[in-house]
Amino acid sequence: MSQIRRLAAIMAADVAGYSRLMGADEEGTHERLKAHLSELVEPKIGEHRGRTVKNTGDGFLAEFASVVDAVRCAAELQRGMADRNTDIPEDKRIAFRVGISLGDVIVEEHDIFGDGVNVAARLEALVEPGGICVSRVVRDQVRDRFDYNFEEWESSRSRISPAQSVCIGFVTGPFPLSRQYWPPSSRCGSPTSRRSRCFLSRT
Repeated sequence: MSQIRRLAAIMAADVAGYSRLMGADEEGTHERLKAHLSELVEPKIGEHRGRTVKNTGDGFLAEFASVVDAVRCAAELQRGMADRNTDIPEDKRIAFRVGISLGDVIVEEHDIFGDGVNVAARLEALVEPGGICVSRVVRDQVRDRFDYNFEEWESSRSRISPAQSVCIGFVTGPFPLSRQYWPPSSRCGSPTSRRSRCFLSRT
């Protein structure tokens, strides 16, 4: 039986500090994450014509036929999470990190595989909580379609195929994240820094 393959924009997301949150309040964190997924994440993915491939315990994997839809969905998700966290104590806030890539994937009923999935996961692992990191090819596809501020950023430790990682920034207003996770600078870290940083611009 031949494999089903297609070109897709892949969104990988996880919760920053998930182990810490679960250690402090396992049941409460689980319930809050379920609520975010059912009330915000899944409706937004559907609204932008995407498909939730699977939940990963501390995050999710989704695919879109359009990179424009994927990036717009990610931006609205992060804005929505900022709003939902406004009245939540800092030590209980759930913040997603999101990576988006474009690539050919092998499709199964409840999963997708391929280099594009791996790249999205690596990008997600590099971005700061509340941020979005996309591959260069995604940036090139969407940069003239949005008002977001793109910040070029290449990490010497990322090892992300030939596709250089690129950070998207966009205005969300005051972002209610703890300083434990949110660095004071508004620019991406240098390629040679110990931990390259990439996060939303406030300008």
